[in-house]
Amino acid sequence: MALFATIAEFLPSLLKGALVTLEITVLSVILAAAVAFIAGLLRLSRFRIIRALVIVYVEVFRGTSLLVQLFWLYFALPMLLNIQIPAMTAAMLALGLNYGAYGSEVVRSSILAVPAGQYEAAAALNMSPGLRMRRIILPQALVRMLPSFGNLQIELLKGTSLVYLITLMDLTYQGMVLRTFDSSKTPEIFILLLILYFIMSYAFTCAIRIAERRAARGRG
Repeated sequence: MALFATIAEFLPSLLKGALVTLEITVLSVILAAAVAFIAGLLRLSRFRIIRALVIVYVEVFRGTSLLVQLFWLYFALPMLLNIQIPAMTAAMLALGLNYGAYGSEVVRSSILAVPAGQYEAAAALNMSPGLRMRRIILPQALVRMLPSFGNLQIELLKGTSLVYLITLMDLTYQGMVLRTFDSSKTPEIFILLLILYFIMSYAFTCAIRIAERRAARGRG
């Protein structure tokens, strides 16, 4: 009974935090996907300077800490530019740009994995490069991208647990606040955090699997 009483006491606050976590995750996933596609396609540009600039972006964001990027966007950049960046915006930018860098490699490698015969067939039909990419290459590459994008999405969800450090009242933040009020309930609080993160992660996993099946059927 004591366990159920603890759950009833803490769950409302944790669910409020979970909603914030979901909001950050969805917004960041949208940004990361857009960045991944743009950067991934630009990596295939015939212009060396464009490829070089994208490589610099990818290597910087993949090679540095997400936490440092988050702090840079929230604490350092506003001081340099004399502007104010809301915590939600900083979190979305840090997560979106970081995981977008990883996603760009998924996009690039998936496009390159499309058989050369598909390019040749499209060229034989006198398709322009843009039309060829939209109608022939990307639909096939997308099927290859989805599993890796699904993994990145789960990693991004888990990465949101850092945003409480810039005062966003996400799931982890709510858990830490509850812990300060009653540290004797620390095990129960963190068990609830684990369960809620797992539920959200599993929901995203199921959504990605559904998208994979639909994409595979559409291709077939």
